[in-house]
Amino acid sequence: MTDAILQNGIKDGGGENGYFKKGCNPFAQTGRSKLQNERADLNQQIIKQMRMRAGAENLLKATSNNKVRDMVGLELSYVNSNLQLLMEQLEGLNSSVEVYQNVQENANIPLIPLGLKETKDVDFSVPFKDFILEHYSEDGTSYEEEIADLMDLRQACRTPSRSEAGVELLAKYFSHLPLLEGRFFSPTRQLGVFFTWYDSFTGVPVCQQNVSLEKASLLFNIGALYTQIGTRSNRQTCKGLEEAISAFQKAAGILNHLKETFTHTPSYDMSPAMLSMLIKMMLSQAQECLFEKIALPGIRNEFFSLLKMAQEAAKVGDTYDQVHQSMIQAPLKENVPFFWSTMAQVKTNHYRSLSHYFIATALLDHQLSPSDDEDQQEKALSQLYNSLPEGRSALDILKKQDERKRIGKAHLRSAIMGHEEALRIHGLCRHLNKLDVLQDILHASHKRSLDKFSENDKEEEFTDYLDAPEIICKTEHKAEMEMPVATKGPLSIFSAKQRWTAPRTIRLRLEDRDMGFNLKGESPVQVVSLDPLCPAAADGLKEGDYIVAVGETDCKWMGVGDIMKLLKDVDDEGLDIRVVSMMDSSLPMPTKSATYSGGLSKTYSMICLAFDNDDKNPKSRKVSKKTSFLSWGLKNKLKSASTLSLPTQDYSGSMPWNKPCPTFPSSSSYNDSALY
Repeated sequence: MTDAILQNGIKDGGGENGYFKKGCNPFAQTGRSKLQNERADLNQQIIKQMRMRAGAENLLKATSNNKVRDMVGLELSYVNSNLQLLMEQLEGLNSSVEVYQNVQENANIPLIPLGLKETKDVDFSVPFKDFILEHYSEDGTSYEEEIADLMDLRQACRTPSRSEAGVELLAKYFSHLPLLEGRFFSPTRQLGVFFTWYDSFTGVPVCQQNVSLEKASLLFNIGALYTQIGTRSNRQTCKGLEEAISAFQKAAGILNHLKETFTHTPSYDMSPAMLSMLIKMMLSQAQECLFEKIALPGIRNEFFSLLKMAQEAAKVGDTYDQVHQSMIQAPLKENVPFFWSTMAQVKTNHYRSLSHYFIATALLDHQLSPSDDEDQQEKALSQLYNSLPEGRSALDILKKQDERKRIGKAHLRSAIMGHEEALRIHGLCRHLNKLDVLQDILHASHKRSLDKFSENDKEEEFTDYLDAPEIICKTEHKAEMEMPVATKGPLSIFSAKQRWTAPRTIRLRLEDRDMGFNLKGESPVQVVSLDPLCPAAADGLKEGDYIVAVGETDCKWMGVGDIMKLLKDVDDEGLDIRVVSMMDSSLPMPTKSATYSGGLSKTYSMICLAFDNDDKNPKSRKVSKKTSFLSWGLKNKLKSASTLSLPTQDYSGSMPWNKPCPTFPSSSSYNDSALY
């Protein structure tokens, strides 16, 4: 994907010195790239029609001539009709999932990826050079090469390869934005640089001079790229399934980071409601891949194994049901592709039907024998249902063959009805009908349930329409949001607005099987109901402390359930945890930002004044002359062929990864132009 054949026949594999940047190939003629080009063309047509509609509406308000109003009204209806057609075409692109799937996929239900947001070209050259001249009093033409590298990097981000190299490309450009924002985008002056991004669902453009839109859109595309990596994974192998699971969990983590960090983005596809739905959908697809990973070696026709798979399948169906419920709520239902909502419905019914089929097989094919562990089977069956049919117990179902058969057939009827409902919903969507693999899987599952029912159905038996008990959803491997690299924790808690103590190590010891405190919260977990006489309190644990690590495991992103799993390993020797306490943020911070020497302020923010430390006389200290901090990579300095010469900062505190970023060259002197 990253290689390209140039016009002269030379093969280029990307890289900093290659024809293309690593992780980008704008000439790759794949189905995915063609879809993205169609999306860009549709966005241009949509914006043209929207401008025509705006003009017609303004003319309609301004004129009082009835003839003109009639003509404008007719034109307006024509424009609205065109817009509706374009929106339907855009929905069709969002429904074209088959081009994103692995070419070897022929036995798995297709997954849904996100398309990349499209953007317009941005010319940084003139605004940046003018700003350098006016604000920093330097010749902006000295930085033409670096500015061109920045523009090349942004352009490359429009066509990232569907791989980790593509993710790194987007992350590299993202890491440049915070410093660019600080260097060039003044809060009191408009630079004249406009960032335009198109909504991936409606095609409506959003244009701002604020860098926040650029950051948010890049995060969305990083998440979207992870979904495309997940869908292209080969789910016929364990390695491919692990890659897909990780990719979808990372996509959910990136989108959640976007939701928490950029809360007022004026784009519909990045609204909190839409992002919440997308996060649920990515986690549901990760859960589906987890189920496929468990089933990959084959499902043993054994009682306990079948019950386990039944609950795993029920869990997948339940997660997709939650996704579907989110999709049909206002305001999402108007713009979520019909393909997506019907696919969620189909998978909900399909996996719930599989769950009923597995239980029916366990009950009908496996009779309780003297060699079986009766207590274990009774416990497993009682934990399978929310409630058993009236007048029946788990032991009765296991021991009485008639009861066992009645419950089993009830599950088979539920499985058949669920498969029929999935097939019915499948037939409602023309885009779903194009997916032959999905149709084959649904028909095969339906036929298998019918055959099983026929084997166990006898005409002389009395027809019993007992409803199958509701199955409890349960999984041993829950899909959770994953950050590509651990960060400092949830931004809502661990941010610059809060003040914290240094992490403290507390030794936990059990006293009468009690640690002396409770836990609450999602992530990070907080200590509550602390017994002041327990060993942990004596060791320094306080009410309201946040647990940031258990042993060597970082747990800033973990919930109560995950923390409890780690704490269950506490033995007689004890277990170390690390906690932090929140301080009063209203207290003034110590003033260590500047000192004074010889009437000159020495600060540690933008300006670094270098003094001759060899001279012991303070009066004779001289300020050695420095080149400007804008000296990124002048031709007489270290030269780079890529945007690596641009200054960047460590943005790992708010980014969900920590890629190695190019460092800003340290200066040894300064001049007056650096004092802005």
